[in-house]
Amino acid sequence: MRHRVAGRRLGRDSEHRLAMRRNMVASLFEHETISTTMEKAKEVRAFAEKLITLAKKGTLANRRRAIAELGNRDIITHEDGKAVKKGTIIGKLFSEIGPRYLDRPGGYTRIIRLSLRRLGDNGRLVLLQLVGKDEVSKKETRTAAKTDFDKVSQDTDETEDQTEQDVQQQ
Repeated sequence: MRHRVAGRRLGRDSEHRLAMRRNMVASLFEHETISTTMEKAKEVRAFAEKLITLAKKGTLANRRRAIAELGNRDIITHEDGKAVKKGTIIGKLFSEIGPRYLDRPGGYTRIIRLSLRRLGDNGRLVLLQLVGKDEVSKKETRTAAKTDFDKVSQDTDETEDQTEQDVQQQ
């Protein structure tokens, strides 16, 4: 029985799951979006959000905890056929990603389902992304939509009044 056993096995032993989770989160922080299966994305999401919460606080102890949990691999880019080091994953996490979400209480990632399926095993593919800094909350979106609707209704009222005046003039 699986009573009170958290997490998915994903067809791997525990060391492989841990390594896969670390690699996927490091890639997510490096590229800010990755493509994977739904099950893996759901497992990686919680780990990534906990690390971003550590980065929001930004203390030395939190930085050391993040290094212990994630590792500190380098970010390498290729320019003119040469590999160039651009920084580290932990450096980017604490200098760019953490400060981006200071005013956000949670929900730093999103899962977007793709219509594609993997050829080999027909697995459901998704995009796992960090929520952008220019995103607006649902409440702001609803307010903006309501004001847009009010503007449209005012415009239609004005055009109706205009057409009534035109009819009366004729």
